[in-house]
Amino acid sequence: MKFSPATVPLLLPLLMALHLPLAIAQNACSSDGAPAPHALYERFLSADCADCWSSASFAPGTSAAVLDWIVPGRAGDDAPLSAAASTEALSRLQAMGRLPPAATDVHVAAVAQRLPGRLRVSFGPAVGGYVGTTISYLGALPHDAAGEWTLSVALVEQIPEGVEGTPVSRNLVRNLFQRKWNVRDQLLKSELRNLPRDTRWIERRSMQLTPSTDPNRLALIGWMEDPNGQVVATTRAQCAAARQ
Repeated sequence: MKFSPATVPLLLPLLMALHLPLAIAQNACSSDGAPAPHALYERFLSADCADCWSSASFAPGTSAAVLDWIVPGRAGDDAPLSAAASTEALSRLQAMGRLPPAATDVHVAAVAQRLPGRLRVSFGPAVGGYVGTTISYLGALPHDAAGEWTLSVALVEQIPEGVEGTPVSRNLVRNLFQRKWNVRDQLLKSELRNLPRDTRWIERRSMQLTPSTDPNRLALIGWMEDPNGQVVATTRAQCAAARQ
């Protein structure tokens, strides 16, 4: 069976859901069995600053999920790191009330009050420049939960230490998916259907790769924030070694 390039983004979530073809099922990577990160450690590098990529920077332990963002610079496409720059980096900074850095900036968010449920992510192999991903949450929510919560999933390329001129290992953000989740509506639906307060929410998305991305080094990092912007759940799927 052949598909046109235009239909690939629409079909990827369906293929993952049905576990077809067999190669997708065999090469799927998920957060199952992986410990949830205790914090998000986000490094923002200006695309104008070539030395920021090649200079040594502090790296947290494995208990933190690291995200490396390349922020578009004033030089635009002429910036040294422009090929890896993303507008999502600007959106992320704006959401946190931070300005684009002239060189580098670091933001650390610890998971203070983790939700009792399970946040899970998974993805399959790249097909036609897209990756099919699945994001879900299963478990209880606080009794006073209300407002819009934010779910974020970053598709990252894992670049090992010493590769491509970086002195530290990096998780270079290649794409970002975000979704607002109205928890109160979810709980009301459960009550109307006489269901327990445990919530099951699942979504399947296809995420596009930038042309320079190595599909053999992909990983997913997901997190959930409450209406106050506090990180309450984290997860990651890192299977690059097994996928090569």
